[in-house]
Formats: sequence, structure tokens, C-alpha cells
Amino acid sequence: MSQRLGEDYAEFAAARAGHLYRSACLLTAGDTYLAEDLVQEALGRIYVRWGRVSRAENPAGYAQTVLTRTFLAHRRRFSSRERARDSFPELVDTGGDPSLRLTLLDALARLPAKDRAVVVLRYWEDRSVHETAGALNMSSAAVRTRCVRALTRLRELLGEDLAEYARS
Repeated sequence: MSQRLGEDYAEFAAARAGHLYRSACLLTAGDTYLAEDLVQEALGRIYVRWGRVSRAENPAGYAQTVLTRTFLAHRRRFSSRERARDSFPELVDTGGDPSLRLTLLDALARLPAKDRAVVVLRYWEDRSVHETAGALNMSSAAVRTRCVRALTRLRELLGEDLAEYARS
């Protein structure tokens, strides 16, 4: 890789790492250690292909897709070795309601991995159904179905809390 291409990659990685980390935290339902690992792996994969990625129309979108696919691959590999936790690691306080954050992370953790990925891409990343389908390598109909299923499940999990938090 040429020096200029390497500098471009370093600049891109520095600019996107924070956003990728926040998305990874949502995908992993608050497992900050796994989120860091996923971001590093995704950035490593992007580095290998940076010459092609840098010429893409939307390198940031490509990075998000790589992160999401890395997460799903990790879930497939390690689904039988899940670790139960009795508490969440300390999170940086951003001034929001910590009980809301923990409630939402807990609810996200209870969704299947692909449903969680669809929710994060559609509602956190604000991607269209078509963009989400492309990122997850599934049809638009499957994305819509998973969205409906995931949101229904989140409403069930949050129950009365959902109305309370919506008013906050």
C-alpha cells in the first residue's frame, strides 16, 4: 500500500472508529469488549481492501456493512459459547437516562442476532430497507419481516416501560 493510501486509511479509520464502536455496542447489546474486537476486525478487513474501498461511493456505509457482517459471523461461530453476565460493564455517561439505556440494551440482547442487526441498521444507522437488505445480504421483504418481528418483540419485552420511556 502506498504511503498516501495508508494515510488516507488512517484518517478514515480515526474518523469512523467512534461511530463503528457505538454501533458495535448496540449490536453486542452492551458488551464493550466484544464491540472493540469487532471494530478492530472490521477495520482490519477494510485495510486489506482499502485501495478498492477508498474509491467506493460510500466507504462509511461499506465499513458499517463489514462491521455488521463481522458481528453476524461472530455470532454464528460462538453462539454455543455465550457467556451470561449479571451486570453490564461501566458505560460512559453521555447525559442520557442510564436506566433507559440499560433497559434498551437488555431488550436488544434478547433479540436474535439478525433481528438485532436489522434494528440497529434501520433505526440507529437510519438506513433504508434496501440499504439494510444489501448490507445483510437478504431480500427487502426479509428485512421488513425481521423489522416487524423485532419491533413486536421489543414492545413485548418493554411492555409498560415503553410508554413510560417514550414520555421521557
